Amino acid sequence: MIYGDSQGIPATGREEAKRLIVKEKVAALIGSYQSSVTLQASAIAEAEKVPFLTPDASAPSLTERDFQYFFRTAPNDHLYTNLFFELFHFLRSRGKEISNFAILTEDSIFGLEAAAIEKSLIRRFSGELVAFEMYTPPVTSLLNELPRIRKSNAQAIFGHQFLSDAINVVQGLKRLKWFPEGLVVQNAGYTIPEFLERLGEDGNNIISRVAWALGLGRVKPIVTEVNELYRSRYKENMNETNARSFTGLLVLADAINRAGSINRDEIRRALRQTNIPGENLIMPWRGVRFDSNGQNILADALLAQIINQEYKIIWPLGVAETKAVWPAPSWDER
Repeated sequence: MIYGDSQGIPATGREEAKRLIVKEKVAALIGSYQSSVTLQASAIAEAEKVPFLTPDASAPSLTERDFQYFFRTAPNDHLYTNLFFELFHFLRSRGKEISNFAILTEDSIFGLEAAAIEKSLIRRFSGELVAFEMYTPPVTSLLNELPRIRKSNAQAIFGHQFLSDAINVVQGLKRLKWFPEGLVVQNAGYTIPEFLERLGEDGNNIISRVAWALGLGRVKPIVTEVNELYRSRYKENMNETNARSFTGLLVLADAINRAGSINRDEIRRALRQTNIPGENLIMPWRGVRFDSNGQNILADALLAQIINQEYKIIWPLGVAETKAVWPAPSWDER
């Protein structure tokens, strides 16, 4: 493995991808965490005809470019966001009045595409978007945007933030002494270990989409088995982010093994032929099989809520560890 660090900067990711391809002569690329970085880095890989697999980036347009060398193992934002509205429909059927929504988003490809999907689904849900706040990251605080959202009487806030901004959201809400009925977030900074390490109990009650959760081990023993191996080496549990990366790397390695070669076209051909059953994965997926655009059509996802500083599965009900806490308690009630 040869590494390149994009530092979360698209232009840097593009240059690092070029270096790895031209100077290091890699057989394939895997990454990147941010959709904006993946957009740039994978364009270089496509031009150079190098297979590029992303286990993380979720912007739908990434697999809508007619690329032949690009593959994504994880779900995209369409699937993730549909899960939120499945939960909202369920809560509404149980007497919870959910009608007013707000969106707080960074102005990246990740934020803007997720926001567009949310707007569409809010309309189909017969809800109302009462506030839309967009900003350019990173920011030192969000105390301009959050009071406007509070004033709008939004019951649920959709958030799209990476780590520093995710922390700013929670700290800003606490400073305002207000928490919405639901803070529902598109993963990113809300699900990496540093988030709860920094915020502790203040991070509780947030609902996030996740591609993986440790609680899956209740219904899928391989999750517990692999986590034990991971914990024996790294002295901590796997988390949602490295579970995605772990699985993506195994899929790429499987393709290279089947190709029997480090020839880039042979690896691409093997990726196209991938057909891994869900029982062989730690993810809540039916398996891995790519469509003509490179999207894994067997990927699936979960919703988890942070309860007592742990990510607990709340949706779908068939694998839920606990019931969703809705509305979330106020700061004074915690």
